[in-house]
Amino acid sequence: MTAEVEAFSRGRVLVVAFEGWNDAGDAATGTVRLLKEQLQLVPLASVDPEDYYDYQFTRPTIAAGDDGRRTIQWPGTTLYGPAVESDGQGSVYLLLGIEPSRSWKSFTAEILDAALTADVSAVVFLGAMLADVPHTRPISIFTTSENPDVRRAFAVERSSYEGPVGILSVIADAAEVLGMPTISVWASVPHYVHNAPSPKAVLALVDRLEEIIDVVIDRGELLSEAAEWEQGIDVLAEEDDEMATYIQQLEQARDTVESPDASGDAIAEEFERYLRRRGDKPDGKSGDEPWGKA
Repeated sequence: MTAEVEAFSRGRVLVVAFEGWNDAGDAATGTVRLLKEQLQLVPLASVDPEDYYDYQFTRPTIAAGDDGRRTIQWPGTTLYGPAVESDGQGSVYLLLGIEPSRSWKSFTAEILDAALTADVSAVVFLGAMLADVPHTRPISIFTTSENPDVRRAFAVERSSYEGPVGILSVIADAAEVLGMPTISVWASVPHYVHNAPSPKAVLALVDRLEEIIDVVIDRGELLSEAAEWEQGIDVLAEEDDEMATYIQQLEQARDTVESPDASGDAIAEEFERYLRRRGDKPDGKSGDEPWGKA
């Protein structure tokens, strides 16, 4: 076992997800929240929301507790860790929050300082993007790393994306500078159902996460929720001929790309046809990490 694999499988691994631009279908934060429900974790550190959030953009909310008392919940980001460390076994830490509105460099420094204090050995970033993919096929998962040792150890690629980034990329870059190996795992969520949470994407991220770190995640009702999500979209498509036709086109494109007989030229040609239908140029990209791998 290489040192990189051991850092993820037996070390203290931080799993990160943020609400916002990086979280289509609530898939990334949904995965971390599922972990938080199942693991015995306690808050270790939180950022001061006054420093990083614009309340007119990310407003605080008010809700009633079990005692009926209404309290204001402020946007923020919290690091969670085990209440009791396990000797000789890997530990999972979680970072869950809302993408900050400002001062990203200071925010990143504060987050990584807390991670170093907890002696985190590796970081997994979870994200989800809206993409031209059909809901009827398995959710596409893209795993990348900027760390050459991690890429060799896990047989993953380096992202080829160039363009605007989210807070995940900023923290990942800074973590690598500090010598903390990172992996980014992104799910593709059908853009035509962008307003609804996607349990199918959560399930796909959970499956991939278990392959990377030493954790067993109880799927619970997630399997049935994913099936109901897919069936619900099927019903909508049955009532909308234009939507049904579009989904069929997405299915054909997906099957062409995944066909064992598909040549590189055929895949490129099909991809260019899709981009023309969208009104994009063949080299157009529209996201954070793995957009170029559509």
